[in-house]
Amino acid sequence: MLYFIVLLGIDRLIADDFRPMKNMKIGLLTNTACCNSMLRPTISLFENHRRIDLKAIFAPEHGFSGALQDQVKSSDSFHRNRIKIHSLYGKKQIPEHEALRKVDAVIIDLIDIGTRYYTFTWSAMLMIREAAKIGKKVFILDRPNPLNGVTVQGPLIQSGYESFVGLYSIPIRHGMTIAELCTMFCRENDIRADIHVINATGWRRNNYADETHMTWTVPSPNMPHFSTALVYPGMCLLEGTNVSEGRGTTRPFETFGAPWVVPNQLTQALQKRSITGADFRPTYFIPTFNKYRGQLCGGVQIYVTNRRKFKPVLTGLEIIRTLIRLYPGKFQWRQPPYEFEKEKMPFDILVGNSWVRKAIENGRAVTAIQRRWLTALKNFKSLRKKYLIYSQS
Repeated sequence: MLYFIVLLGIDRLIADDFRPMKNMKIGLLTNTACCNSMLRPTISLFENHRRIDLKAIFAPEHGFSGALQDQVKSSDSFHRNRIKIHSLYGKKQIPEHEALRKVDAVIIDLIDIGTRYYTFTWSAMLMIREAAKIGKKVFILDRPNPLNGVTVQGPLIQSGYESFVGLYSIPIRHGMTIAELCTMFCRENDIRADIHVINATGWRRNNYADETHMTWTVPSPNMPHFSTALVYPGMCLLEGTNVSEGRGTTRPFETFGAPWVVPNQLTQALQKRSITGADFRPTYFIPTFNKYRGQLCGGVQIYVTNRRKFKPVLTGLEIIRTLIRLYPGKFQWRQPPYEFEKEKMPFDILVGNSWVRKAIENGRAVTAIQRRWLTALKNFKSLRKKYLIYSQS
């Protein structure tokens, strides 16, 4: 395999000796998983630079440490040098103006997983919106999309289904970087933010993460491997059901099931669906936390055999259809609240509408469901072209 040497936004900032923000009072939105190519944490690089005055740290979901589990709220705290860490995943998701007024600029360095419901991008956008209101500069230290920057899959968000797992209408798998997304959101929604992008170099849009020299650093507890990210755009939909998505195991999202699932039965049913680019293996597991904690679950492990043919969103929907057909008296949709949404069904805010769930309940084929979102997806592909920073080759 040919590997590409990529310089991250933070690498380029170091090479420039932090020149764009010297002598500024800085607020930094990041977590400890964000490192440069030499695995030095971004926070350390900022707090140890002689001409950077780090005044505030802002932490996304999973906390500044990146160790908190799914949907565990965090409180404000202090870093070891007594800099305040402002939680953006607890009592508030929007940074307070009082904290922003103490800085000249906000720096955003976050690892995205290329999937709409991964919340880091939305914390970045909430930060940008508030910074724009009080005239603060925003620097985005960009990173490649680990799932490549070409493939776009899934439905967009229907009006009224915006949430913290999707503030603006994009597909589930968007094929963009955080900087590309945030620039697009601002320009398309007349958010007059003073954004400065420090882009990565050496990345080609068709590169997956393992086709670069970059080391995988775990951005959140249930994203331990690149292989997890490959299946996440589809398997995260199981969060909207009573089926375990594998949290509490060593292979979250790659392993799924429930105490009432018969592994061989489900595996054989999925293999008959001729799902491209993937294979399945029957398994058992006991989650150490989350759904069915401490209970023996029958399940399946998914293996991506050809990632360029694999369609994770369609696969996730096909798995749910199969579960409903095999276990009609056991399968249930998860009820709210979920991700700060108290009324709408969790599955609906994940998928971005209610019609997909209703179509599945009515026995519609996944191919028929997909046809309904293709026009909106085509329009999105046309729109995104204006905001793409990196070339494909």
